[in-house]
Amino acid sequence: MNNLQRHIQTYLEYCKSQKRLDTKTLKSYRIDLQQFSSQPYISEADYISPDILERYIATLHNQFQPKTVKRKIASLKAFFHFLEYRDIISQNPFGRIQIHFREPIRLPKTIPLNTLELLLTTIYEQCKNANTLYRQRNALRDAAVAELLFSSGMRISELCALRPDNVNLYDGTILIYGKGSKERRIQIGNETVIDVLKRYEREFSRQIHMCRHFFANQNGTPLSDQCVRRMINKYCSLAAIEMHITPHMFRHTFATSLLEADVDIRPMLLSMQLRRLSAQELCMDVTVQAQNPGLNPQLLVTAIETHLPQLKPDFSTVPRVEVLDADGSVFR
Repeated sequence: MNNLQRHIQTYLEYCKSQKRLDTKTLKSYRIDLQQFSSQPYISEADYISPDILERYIATLHNQFQPKTVKRKIASLKAFFHFLEYRDIISQNPFGRIQIHFREPIRLPKTIPLNTLELLLTTIYEQCKNANTLYRQRNALRDAAVAELLFSSGMRISELCALRPDNVNLYDGTILIYGKGSKERRIQIGNETVIDVLKRYEREFSRQIHMCRHFFANQNGTPLSDQCVRRMINKYCSLAAIEMHITPHMFRHTFATSLLEADVDIRPMLLSMQLRRLSAQELCMDVTVQAQNPGLNPQLLVTAIETHLPQLKPDFSTVPRVEVLDADGSVFR
């Protein structure tokens, strides 16, 4: 282990114990920093110059998409800031280089509603026509997962992290811990979804108790995001759906469906924990361009950004989800 690798290990320990970063963030940092330290022309932290960084960044551009490159650069910047803060290096090499490159803006991919209907129908048919109890129970859980993803707009990581105490199916509320440990409470307003979740909870009560996660496998282990991805691919294959569907596309479809139904933008953004304008803008681009090809979506974005504090949400127009305050009252 060379000098740089020891500093990387120290930095990762600092991020874990002091900054209390999420395990997935730590994993990304570790991958990015180990990739940097593995370069043959990089060994000692003291001798890393702006020229070396520029050479490495050029290598990244040849291997990865701009969004990935930007993340890897951010990991390096945070690491060198730590080295400078701890007086391990006398000068931060990032202070003497300028990094500017365009990241292409891509619209989020959504699932056409007829395709989504076909996917859900296939899951329910598998549950109804299953020839073994094992397959029937699996299909029931899969239906609960798919319905909740679409009806709530939650992230796949949030769904897999749900605890039994977070889910109250008697009043239809779910407490979600999102990015940065920010919690929000949503209410499922669709009785069909609640009924499916109740059936699943009854069938998997023993497994839920064993793993202390709301969504579980039949062997009593928590359901992982990879399991959900494999599940979606399986039903797409059974339904002869050629489109590649990911769990995050359910979130985009949820947002655009509400926008197409003329739902107030503010409760939707709160329920999905969307804080950055770029994320909001991407969600709106899909619907605005589809409905008004000649309209510049940035005009709508600017208007919403300007008047958002004055907007009063009307939850009676939200078909499936509401946002609640910490005390359980509906946000006004």
